[in-house]
Amino acid sequence: MHEFSFKDNELCCEDIRLKDIAKEIETPFYLYSYKTLIDHYRKLKTAFRSINPLICFSVKSNSNIAVLKALVKNGAGLDIVSGGELYRARIAGVDPKKVVYAGAGKKSREIEDAIRFGMLFFNVESEEELEEIQKIASLLKKKVNVAIRINPDVMPKTHDYIATGKGETKFGLDFETVHKIFNSKWRYPNVNLRGVHIHIGSQILSASPFENAIKKVLEFLKRYKISIDYFNIGGGLGIIYSIENPQTAKGFAKKILPLLKHSKLKIILEPGRFISGNSGILVTKVVYTKRTPRKKFIIVDIGMNDLIRPSLYEAYHKIVPVSVSEGSSYTSEKVDVVGPICESGDFLGKDRLLPALVKGDLLAVMGAGAYGFTMSSNYNSRPRPAEVMVINKRFYVVRKSETYRDLVRGESIPKVLR
Repeated sequence: MHEFSFKDNELCCEDIRLKDIAKEIETPFYLYSYKTLIDHYRKLKTAFRSINPLICFSVKSNSNIAVLKALVKNGAGLDIVSGGELYRARIAGVDPKKVVYAGAGKKSREIEDAIRFGMLFFNVESEEELEEIQKIASLLKKKVNVAIRINPDVMPKTHDYIATGKGETKFGLDFETVHKIFNSKWRYPNVNLRGVHIHIGSQILSASPFENAIKKVLEFLKRYKISIDYFNIGGGLGIIYSIENPQTAKGFAKKILPLLKHSKLKIILEPGRFISGNSGILVTKVVYTKRTPRKKFIIVDIGMNDLIRPSLYEAYHKIVPVSVSEGSSYTSEKVDVVGPICESGDFLGKDRLLPALVKGDLLAVMGAGAYGFTMSSNYNSRPRPAEVMVINKRFYVVRKSETYRDLVRGESIPKVLR
């Protein structure tokens, strides 16, 4: 599942003890396992090898350029959703023909930059966006490929904030509108309508919502005799955070491959969390312990600005001590692991059974490789943490921790206030 395990009572990333890394890198820091990252990518590639899909890693899940480069070097494409992610993709050296660009609010400059880059597809979310792409492509005297994002109106069992395939969400277009677009493609002479795209949500644990959505799209294409080359089925496969029982890559492929093979279309996948989620952890240090009449708190040096998933989604992340003493036992008393932010929602875990902890002890927040650093902020004017990657028994700082100077970069005081 991942390369974080205890050896002689010490939590290790691959073969390196976390406490040894923490001697050289100040906490907090994100820590990624290269081996886990690539293994998860290869699991999907192997499971779907019979149709040879284009696997475009979802950059929004983890946009560190070392992570992107590692995947690109192993054959992955990239799924981007902003001009900034396009910039990162270029630095990572991705083949433009392995890049797809989604997102509901692409700005004109972002569209222009992407066209000049020569990427494979825009995943179009609205009629106005399609018109804007046509206008800019015409000015540039280019012809660009487009996949129309369909909202199949299916409800996966996941958090409402990450369910994107329901009819009431902002994502994609209804079948009637998509039909109208394909019937009027003459209006877009600088656009090749070569594909359709779906993405129904994230952290989805079973194949049935995917099957439902794929069947609806394929029936739609057949009914209206719509001719395309590509079908982008999105991403969204869930991972284990606590007691989940998610589908494996092999199990997922077994369920949907018959549908996809029958379509004879070139398939694109956009996995993010499945590849990066369990490849990363967040290492933190105990700052204080605090007991009140109702609770015992473990106060650590990370907060909701570093990892917002527990506060935003009430998400569960397993929390483990980095070192376990011989004979140590778990207390019968539950503790809340909380951060220093001035919000009651600033917690990493509530009612957790942990060994007795003291100031300076190290903890690891597991499953933090996806939507961890990418969703971090400088709230409370807190510098964001370093990112570190273990590759072949060595660790590398792949992003330095921010400084106070970084917090005010770009800010200025008008002369009138001086």
